[in-house]
Amino acid sequence: MYKTKVMNIETLQPSSLWSNFYKLTQIPHPSGYLSQMSDFLKSFAKQHQLEIKTDKVGNILIKKSATIGFEDRQTIVLQAHMDMVPQKNSTNEHDFLKDALSPVIDGDWVRASGTTLGADNGIGLAAALAVLESNDLQHGPIEAFFTIDEE
Repeated sequence: MYKTKVMNIETLQPSSLWSNFYKLTQIPHPSGYLSQMSDFLKSFAKQHQLEIKTDKVGNILIKKSATIGFEDRQTIVLQAHMDMVPQKNSTNEHDFLKDALSPVIDGDWVRASGTTLGADNGIGLAAALAVLESNDLQHGPIEAFFTIDEE
């Protein structure tokens, strides 16, 4: 028996991680259809005034400069892939090319209602975005590399 709470996952801690993960669940991003996810990441970089590069196949690199006093530290590279495996229950009419996912809190777990959650590798994307947007971490240079397909 499920103990599902219909509750926004953005209420979970750390809030930056879960807020970013929730945003990602609202963007259709099955393998092979990543234009919306790519646009979101580019917009995120611009919003946070971060350097961004893309290659010819669509991989994205976002760079964050070191905090003052940490410029001589080695670069930290965070990597995650943008796509997800689109699976749904046979009774679910979810369209992975158009519809947002419906994450729910189920006891101590976060899952999606009737579909896969996209946590592989959405949680990796969300963690990297949380680091990139943080203003209270002291760090050397950071590069977040987002590939179009699984690694």
